[in-house]
Amino acid sequence: MKANELPIITFLQAVNVQFVIPVYQRNYDWKNAECKELLNDIISVETENRGTHFIGSIVFVHEGTYSTSEVKELVIIDGQQRLTTINILYVALYRFAKENSKAQDAEKLYNMFLTNQYVQNESSKLKLKQTDTNSLAFKAIMLGTQNEFATFSNVIENYNYFRSCINEENFDLILRGLNRLIFVEISLERDKDDPQRIFESLNSTGLDLSQSDLIRNFILMDLPPKDQNRIFETIWNPIEENAKDIVKQSSLVSDFIRDYLTLRNKKIPNKNKVYAEFKSLYSNKKEEAYHQELENIKSLSVHYKKLVNPTTVSDANIRKELEYINRLEINVAYPFLLQVFEDAENGLLSKEDLLKILKLIQSYAWRRFIVGLPTNALNKIFMSLYAEVDTEEYYDSLAKVLLKKKGSAKFPTNEDLKTALRDKDLYNTQPKNRNYLFEMLENYNNREYVNTNNEHITIEHIFPRNPNTDWSTELSPEDYFLFKEKHLNTIGNLTLSGNNGALSNKSFLSKKEMNIDGNEQGYNYSRLWLNTYLKSLNSWNVAKYEERLNIIYDRFLKIWEYPDVVIFESEDSSDEQNIFDAESPKNKKLEYFIFENTTIEEDTVARMYFYVIRNLYEKNSQLLLNSQDIFKITRNTTDFRAPQEIINGWYVESNIDSNTKFASLKRLLTLFEMEEELSIKYSSGTENQSEPNRFNIRKKYWQQLLPLIENTSLFSNVNASKESWISSGAGIAGLSFTFVISKSYARIEMTILTSSKETNKMYFKRLHKNKEIIEQTFGKKLVWEELPENKMCRIKFEKQDVNLYNESDWETMNEFMVSNLPIFEKAFQPFIKNIR
Repeated sequence: MKANELPIITFLQAVNVQFVIPVYQRNYDWKNAECKELLNDIISVETENRGTHFIGSIVFVHEGTYSTSEVKELVIIDGQQRLTTINILYVALYRFAKENSKAQDAEKLYNMFLTNQYVQNESSKLKLKQTDTNSLAFKAIMLGTQNEFATFSNVIENYNYFRSCINEENFDLILRGLNRLIFVEISLERDKDDPQRIFESLNSTGLDLSQSDLIRNFILMDLPPKDQNRIFETIWNPIEENAKDIVKQSSLVSDFIRDYLTLRNKKIPNKNKVYAEFKSLYSNKKEEAYHQELENIKSLSVHYKKLVNPTTVSDANIRKELEYINRLEINVAYPFLLQVFEDAENGLLSKEDLLKILKLIQSYAWRRFIVGLPTNALNKIFMSLYAEVDTEEYYDSLAKVLLKKKGSAKFPTNEDLKTALRDKDLYNTQPKNRNYLFEMLENYNNREYVNTNNEHITIEHIFPRNPNTDWSTELSPEDYFLFKEKHLNTIGNLTLSGNNGALSNKSFLSKKEMNIDGNEQGYNYSRLWLNTYLKSLNSWNVAKYEERLNIIYDRFLKIWEYPDVVIFESEDSSDEQNIFDAESPKNKKLEYFIFENTTIEEDTVARMYFYVIRNLYEKNSQLLLNSQDIFKITRNTTDFRAPQEIINGWYVESNIDSNTKFASLKRLLTLFEMEEELSIKYSSGTENQSEPNRFNIRKKYWQQLLPLIENTSLFSNVNASKESWISSGAGIAGLSFTFVISKSYARIEMTILTSSKETNKMYFKRLHKNKEIIEQTFGKKLVWEELPENKMCRIKFEKQDVNLYNESDWETMNEFMVSNLPIFEKAFQPFIKNIR
């Protein structure tokens, strides 16, 4: 690495040099505001005679693959925003000179700063080599055809800004100011320096890089140029296109990667730590698993597009439910839904179950809103929810998990709702929630959709907010008081009307029968369901209010259903719950705990105890150490019967029972005001249960099978899982050898699952061409499933009539798996190597 300080004009005037903006660089993002600041600096450094003005650093990679016989290509890895902007300014100066009889200046600017005068290859002519639309926009301003450019471009916007600023008086002034700009040139040599590490450590001026910019650079920067372009075109560019708000045309890549990491790690990363979290997962970018994961991220981005842009979904029913989820801003469910949609595409759940799940999430979130449960609890629920889904019973297992939640995570019951609907102010709430409520109530089972968001339809108080004197005479004092003080803004007293202004504060009968000038303003003439009951009344009082509330309540339960699934008593004992709500931990093991949005799979209370104390120390050591009256922590080991070091030579007592540990944690969490930050899930054993615990049994089966595998390296780095399948890579991203177990069969399969359905079908057909040889080598017939409706394909060999949940069948299943796997691998391997 070499660093030199020099004038920018020296850098730009270099002969036969091209400044290459690689594909992994973010788009050109500078706007007029940044250009204005730069131009002011250029003018002021000259007018104030300040000597020089420092504009930061420009980092580039030289030599290596980018070199050509005609020009020396410098690959810009930092400073492209400034470099591009200065080039645009030079183009503006060139065009001004050309159009204002300054031929000599125009020629000098064109040949010295903008082009390589004597090269023959047209692609090497321009000194600034950009990508995509930026390149086309730059050529347009060079040719003066920017007004014909169809799409929006910051290149053209900033060129137009500079042109509007340049005039006869300041033309030479700007040129002299440019001569005073200096920068630090940092030159890296390919294969010797580490561009990624240097890039991260730079603190350059300009716009801050987003988390997605950093991730893109991490993925692409140190690849050979050919691979850079391939990965950019096949992986990264599709991700950027999918993770975009198509209305606002704004990038959502950082948000998408954050949701992906939440799904993968069961932990929500800080918004400013998304890149760091992503990078920590993939230290070795040469491993097949890394490239397979990039394919997986791309695949999930397709589903993210559906979540953030429901209008792009072709199925009308799914589109409608996603629009509701989008409108309610249940964004915390996105990590979970990414995998649900991926599973649906791979045939693990039907379209009907997918719709039921989308409605279930709405019902869960909306019921919680009605009863007033905290929304921040949803973060912890959805970040680890997928891990609790049993794909063999997709909807039912999900419904059971949600119904077993307690405390701030609970799924409100019908009785909870009835109480809340009687008391909750649903008028003075966020418009998105209010509009959703009335739209759903009005349109349930309606053959003809009613647009309740129509500006002519507004919310009407049956008992008015400012009642006229008729109401005080028509109602008893008790009813008048209850309406005024308690029921006024509740759903039982609210309806919709296209004539709210006319109805105003009039008596109930006047509102019902109003027909001034034949305009049919009253409830009697309304076609809305919400006014149906009102047509049958001649008065409005608390008794009628209660009756209408019950009618709305019944409809509410049909729209936002409480799941109809059976939960066995033994199942209900092992739900995730806040430590303050949990039963005594005596004689119990943990399945996992969640502390500050991080899920830790740990089975002992003691390890959780030490983990939480260590984290509290790191959060605020002074508070912890100054609270000896509620928790003893010292540096003196003799203060304890069984001292346990927590951190930095600080010890606590470890020889205490689980109940005492729980009590200490509760005191500490209260001290730190973190009562909602620790949840636990007890492990549920399989003894005396009405249903077997599928997760535990599966994991136990895999644990005993994996050590038995021989005569192959497959599954050597695979751990036991609670899922019904485990996979081992086949050497090509998207292809894997898979074991599958269930209550009716054991299976070995070749799974074909890249991010592209078209690629999967192509791979399948290429393997299928060799079906006869593959089956001859294997020695048995295989089942070939292209699965045209799904994204994945598979080729499988099954053993029927064995039951995972009958342990006496395990020996037969093991023999089937272990004996067939090496031959299965041998049959496919020659054709997998050449499948691309």
